[in-house]
Amino acid sequence: MASGGMGDVLSGLLGGLLAQGFELEQAASIGAVLHSTAADQAAKKGERGMLATDLLPYLRELVNPC
Repeated sequence: MASGGMGDVLSGLLGGLLAQGFELEQAASIGAVLHSTAADQAAKKGERGMLATDLLPYLRELVNPC
């Protein structure tokens, strides 16, 4: 996950969580778990050389479970 934009995705997650009223420590923990879980799911589906945008569908599923 050392590609350009991955930190931007994490920062966006953290900003969104903070905007929803989570405390800083909660937002950091939840954001890190969401970010790493999305990357793990993408990797299981064969994603190699992931781009930051490749995480978005997985993040969407994690944040909005059906």
